[in-house]
Parts: sequence; C-alpha cells; structure tokens
Amino acid sequence: MSAAAALSPVVVPATLQTFMAFDFGTKHTGVAVGNRLLRSAQAQATIHAEGDARFVQVAQRLKEWQPDAIVIGVPYHPDGAAHDNTARARKFGRQLHGRFGLPVFEVDERYSTTEALASGARDPDAAAAAIILNQFLQDLP
Repeated sequence: MSAAAALSPVVVPATLQTFMAFDFGTKHTGVAVGNRLLRSAQAQATIHAEGDARFVQVAQRLKEWQPDAIVIGVPYHPDGAAHDNTARARKFGRQLHGRFGLPVFEVDERYSTTEALASGARDPDAAAAAIILNQFLQDLP
C-alpha cells in the first residue's frame, strides 16, 4: 500500500495539476512544488517562522506558485501510531484549508527527514517536503 493511500483512499481530481507540499515542523516548515504532468517535485526554501508569521510566508509562496492543491506530510511512529506531531501536522492542514480554501491532501511522511538527511540535503526540511510530494505525485493515477 502506498504512503498516500495508507492515510485514506482519497481521489485526486485530474483537474488538480499543480501542488505545493509542506513538511510541517514547530519551528521550520519545508516547502516543495510539483505538478502532475512531470510527476516530480522541487524543494523550495524552508520557512523559518512560527504562528502567524508562518502563514504570512505560506501566503507569499501560494501567491507566487498558485498551486491547485496542498499536500502535507503527516508523521507517525514507525508502527503507524499517531503522536503529538501527528495532531499538529493535521491541524496545520486544516488551517491551510480554512485560510486559503485549497484542497489539502495528507501523506504519511515517516522517514522523509531521515531520507533527506541521508541524501546529504543542505536544507533537509525542504528536501523532506520534496520527498513527500514526490510520493504523492507517484501515487496519482
């Protein structure tokens, strides 16, 4: 079962072509953009802000890239159990939807940061967001 399908069997309409992904963290939020046609993601500069300042920067990125939808990484323990950051990431997704009105899709992001660090990424949060978005894009029909 794919990581995206593991959370829910969400159907992504074919009209949604461009996506912005976020790897939520309490102090740093990784960002990536990608599209359905190329099925690949590109890491963008990480947002180093919290609270409302984070949403100001998110709004700037959304205005710049104008994605059709948002993808967020939701962390779980290795056994699939939820933890505190699971709830925080899901809340962030609900806030994004409420503030910006875009569809938000969740992807199981277990090991994305570990994978980013292992690849030698200079900005592991952004690289993790790209890994999350690549997984999402690869799982699209």
